[in-house]
Amino acid sequence: MLRYTLMRLGIFVGCLVAVWGLVYSGLAPRGLGDSNGLWIVLLALLLSAPISFVVLRKERDRASERIVQRVDRVKANLEANRNQEDVADDAARAQGQAQGQTS
Repeated sequence: MLRYTLMRLGIFVGCLVAVWGLVYSGLAPRGLGDSNGLWIVLLALLLSAPISFVVLRKERDRASERIVQRVDRVKANLEANRNQEDVADDAARAQGQAQGQTS
């Protein structure tokens, strides 16, 4: 997951540098007044999102598989703990009933 995030951040930074260069060279329009920095960031976000979607498809699939595996492992651990609690509870009840019958 960290690898995907870093790759996505790298694409955004690359787009940010490219948009900054285009705006300050005059090839792309400037923002209004003091909003030029925000304009550059928004354009970079707008460009990097579809690029990331296409370029990082395989990495995104790998990351999602790892997440699914982790979730499945956590679910299995929770189920195992739940079963242990059930066994311990059943044993305690059986012992309590056995003591109640002998009294």
